[in-house]
Amino acid sequence: MADNNNNRKGPKFNFYWVYALMGVFLLSMLWMNQDGETAQEMNWTKFESIVAQGRAKSITVYRGKNRAEAILKDSLSSKEIQSLPAKDSSPFAVSASAIPTNKIAAQIPSTDKFEDYVKAWRDQGVFTGEVEYVDGGNDLSMILYTFGPIILLVALWFFLLRRMGGAGGAGGGIFSVGKSKARLFDKDNANKVTFQDVAGLAEAKVEIAEIVDFLKNPKHYTELGGKIPKGALLVGPPGTGKTLLAKAVAGEADVPFFSMSGSDFVEMFVGVGASRVRDLFRQAKEKAPCIVFIDEIDAVGRARGNKASMGGNDERESTLNQLLTEMDGFGSNSGVIILAATNRADILDKALLRAGRFDRQIYVELPELSDRKEIFQVHLRNVKTDGSVDLDLLSRQTPGFSGADIANVCNEAALIAARRKKQAVQRQDFMDAIDRIVGGLEKRSKVITEEERRSIAVHEAGHATVSWHLRYGDPLIKVTIVPRGKALGAAWYMPEERQIEPKQALLDKICSLMAGRVAEDIFLGFIDTGALNDLERATKIAYAMVTYYGMSDKLPNISYYDTSGESYGFTKPYSETRAQTIDAEVQAIIDSQYERARQMLIQYEQGHHELSDLLQQREVIYTEDVERIFGPRQWKSRTEEMVSGEDATGDAPAQGNVSVTPPPFDQIDD
Repeated sequence: MADNNNNRKGPKFNFYWVYALMGVFLLSMLWMNQDGETAQEMNWTKFESIVAQGRAKSITVYRGKNRAEAILKDSLSSKEIQSLPAKDSSPFAVSASAIPTNKIAAQIPSTDKFEDYVKAWRDQGVFTGEVEYVDGGNDLSMILYTFGPIILLVALWFFLLRRMGGAGGAGGGIFSVGKSKARLFDKDNANKVTFQDVAGLAEAKVEIAEIVDFLKNPKHYTELGGKIPKGALLVGPPGTGKTLLAKAVAGEADVPFFSMSGSDFVEMFVGVGASRVRDLFRQAKEKAPCIVFIDEIDAVGRARGNKASMGGNDERESTLNQLLTEMDGFGSNSGVIILAATNRADILDKALLRAGRFDRQIYVELPELSDRKEIFQVHLRNVKTDGSVDLDLLSRQTPGFSGADIANVCNEAALIAARRKKQAVQRQDFMDAIDRIVGGLEKRSKVITEEERRSIAVHEAGHATVSWHLRYGDPLIKVTIVPRGKALGAAWYMPEERQIEPKQALLDKICSLMAGRVAEDIFLGFIDTGALNDLERATKIAYAMVTYYGMSDKLPNISYYDTSGESYGFTKPYSETRAQTIDAEVQAIIDSQYERARQMLIQYEQGHHELSDLLQQREVIYTEDVERIFGPRQWKSRTEEMVSGEDATGDAPAQGNVSVTPPPFDQIDD
């Protein structure tokens, strides 16, 4: 029935029609004015004098109005027009103008008397043109000239009001600016997303599904004295599926679902945000039970400052105050559940996070290995692949990728296969897509000297050699010396996905990062700027070990990490003497791992040279090439153990740790 109603609807009104009507109106005015000139009004004496001079070409007589208009053979001069006597009181009279014209008009004594004048003019030979007698007068033309400008101004005014009203909200009208912009979804929505479309996120889906189930079967919970949660906050990194989870709630719940962005509350007008909050909850209460979803709530939920803002009125804070009142104030708000999403929970106001407003905080983390495999399966539904695509391999080679990143990989692989004129997306297309997203485009046209190629090959071979022989070294995937993105060379590794990092793992990472600079120093006899990225990452890990994790010998069990998200400002939580000790400890860690990398490269010098030469010849080497030179790795990473089905050893994860996971590739900076 809905489709039939839509088919019966006529064409929608478009305000550009107003422009067309105005254009037609102006053209009609010109057309009704014949050649586009206004007749110069004068009295009968002057009119008769001009015609008697033989200057008239044709005359039109309007019987009902006793009016005559004459078209002259030449134009009246400005001097003649200025010398005209004052105009009469005719309703058709217009203001005299100094612009020359060839059209004159005057009131005649009568039609019969005018015929006598015409006969006399013909007898004298001063007028030989045609005389046209017209019933009625040129009323419409005069009306258009008189009221046309007023009509245009009124039409323009209504048009401007219409445009201003469009900016005030979906309902239109300048006074509807305070109305809520929330979009309402129902169970009949065509583009419905369900929990089946959300891969991974098992724990988050359980909590979200419980809220949906409460709305569907409230008696099952209220019989035991339970109360429906008033709100749930989805927290997690960008691209992990927070908004997708909310869309799934809209698809699963048989209740109205209001969706709105946090930035939609804030407007340039004072008080609009609070007004929209009130209007949103008014609509929600009318539709209760229902769900309200606010995306990117940090736009209005940022922590309020202690100092008053400039001007004494902060629109964002007034919006937040109204939101706090609506969520848990004196007013009744039963049957309305608030879902919100943000990736900046640390900056939200504490009053917004308390129980009674957001009773639950649901953490949506980056997907793990098994979750990434499920996400690949979802996004590969509509991608035509062949048997060479290995989901286990793709899942292992995308550590740290969010759901949005994986969707981008699948799309990029399909585009690459299409550019190569393939019938299906193959494994190599996915590998190239991952390389493209992580490292950037290859730049084979970039001019690199032979000396620079050798330096890059030695540097990358140093990383590969040392990391291959370290207990916690990341397994190598690929090494290339082809410029990609901003890097002149790159090495892809498979970082081990740990919940906690042992001290030795951090030291092994620093050692493998320093191996590139060490290889240049030993085998080339000089160092260059290519190790910038390695030094930056190694320094950050070393400072984290000393100031965050308490892994220093001189400063054990001390952490200056601030979990509250509030910075220390311009003051440090330690003295200058302690700062010198921290710097000394960081330098000692870097120096010890630098020397450790030197000893390992000296030990495996022959294998390093083989890797370096192979890189210069082929530009790209893979895991099997390194394994052929050095043999199989002595240790397996936890990821490899999970894939092979072996039990991974290690302590249980501890809460409150801060992970320092390097990117899955190493680069040589320009």
